[in-house]
Amino acid sequence: FALYLADLTGMGMYGPDEPRYADVGRAMAQSGDWVTPRLWGQPWFEKPALLYWMTAAGFRTGLGPDLAPRLPVAILSVLFLSFFWWRLKLEWDQRAASCATAMLATSAGWLAYSHVAVTDLPLAAFFSAAVLLSLPWMGRGDRTSLPAAAACLGLAAMAKGLVPLVLFVPVLAIGWRRLGDWFRPGPLLAFSVCSLPWYILCTIRNGSEFLRVFFVEQHFGRFRSAALQHVQPPWFYLPMLLLLLYPWFPLLVVLPVNIRNDPRVRTLGAVVVFGFVFFSAMLNKLPGYLLPLVPAAFALLGLGASRAKRPAVILIAPLILIGALPLISRLAPVVLAHGPGLGGFAVDIRTGCWLIAAGIAGFILARFLPKQAFGAAAALAGLGFLWFQFATFPQFDALESARPMWLADRPQCAPAVSRDIFYGLYYYSGHQI
Repeated sequence: FALYLADLTGMGMYGPDEPRYADVGRAMAQSGDWVTPRLWGQPWFEKPALLYWMTAAGFRTGLGPDLAPRLPVAILSVLFLSFFWWRLKLEWDQRAASCATAMLATSAGWLAYSHVAVTDLPLAAFFSAAVLLSLPWMGRGDRTSLPAAAACLGLAAMAKGLVPLVLFVPVLAIGWRRLGDWFRPGPLLAFSVCSLPWYILCTIRNGSEFLRVFFVEQHFGRFRSAALQHVQPPWFYLPMLLLLLYPWFPLLVVLPVNIRNDPRVRTLGAVVVFGFVFFSAMLNKLPGYLLPLVPAAFALLGLGASRAKRPAVILIAPLILIGALPLISRLAPVVLAHGPGLGGFAVDIRTGCWLIAAGIAGFILARFLPKQAFGAAAALAGLGFLWFQFATFPQFDALESARPMWLADRPQCAPAVSRDIFYGLYYYSGHQI
């Protein structure tokens, strides 16, 4: 709870998307129109309504401009972590569930997107819940959880449109012999109730323009059009996946080996591989697109780590990476503000000492406390990231948020700034300036 709910307002609205999404949610709360998303007074059909509803609920409860958009996302993240542990415990055992959940909760990707009000975390939470609820059907033919899985898939479609339906293809493909189970009244009704009403109402109110912008431009256009300004090379997601899994990606070497014997493990692996290939094939790429794959990846890592022959030894590398957080704390704000480069990269004596200390801690745990090693490593990762938030959020705020400029000067004419700051000034002023 400290890691996810502390210092949510340590930085202002961040990047080009968060202030726009937050502004749409605030407009819904003020106008009472919960169907048509509006940005600065005009209909805006980039994303479905789920995140906007969450933000609007935050404003309706009286939260401020930074907390109203972010607190609902953070609460959803914490609730999903509890659900993630519970489902893995039911499917396998408590140790595998605890290993996977501890790693997911202290991973850079999940933490980062739990602290900003964008659509990636709601999509990842509900899509992953749908996958987890499908595992009894995959493993034992148990249909009991399929209505709940379909409901979660419908909510995922309310977070980001058609994307979760495409990512769910491996689940349906592996279980194709029993595919009719998904078209029984229970799953069909659950999915329809959770997803279709908003799409139908928004189409009735806004006509073909909603369908054109939402599906043609924002869905199919992201796959092959360069107009959306997120073009990246095909290999872009290789380093991004490691970054999202930081500091636990060295444990990829202990992935479960019985993937052919367990259809549930095979399903989790197929979700990760298929999603990675699908997103890599897209012309437009953003790091957060991979977030729906992260829980499945950590479920596999948790299964592998819980069954490793020498589980304490494999934790030395992640602990050394945790020791790099002071260096990353200096680099990350500059890299995100000005782009990647080696100008600010310098491993000084202090950084070297942190890395050595982390390596020594890993060796001590592996040698003398092997049974407590994983819990201790996860606790150190949590403390490290908690320190990182308080140390780094003020730097993010100063370099990449419009909040300091707005609080200091309250400009009525926008200066020559990046679009991130530009949109932030619109948000904090409450209108286009």
